Amino acid sequence: MYVVCVTIQVKAGTEDAFVEATRHNHQGTIAEPGALRFDVLRSAEDPQRFFLYEVYRDEAAFLEHKQTAHYATWRDTVEPWMAVPRQGLKYHSIFPADADF
Repeated sequence: MYVVCVTIQVKAGTEDAFVEATRHNHQGTIAEPGALRFDVLRSAEDPQRFFLYEVYRDEAAFLEHKQTAHYATWRDTVEPWMAVPRQGLKYHSIFPADADF
């Protein structure tokens, strides 16, 4: 599996709009055949900080995700709300193993 963890810090006053835009991206992503999980988390200490935990069957499925209309709309919509550039880190899952899915 291919895992992407994205840390996002939005500007004050944009939190609700960010959540709504991200809801649409979440709904589109979980409908993709190669997407296994797409969690949207909000910091308990800082309401402007979010974390996206995305799991795809493989890197190809992630790259397909980045070509979708819902991702492009989300990316372009939320970009002006970023307090700092978002940071995405990529991982390969060890546990659970690919064979477990």
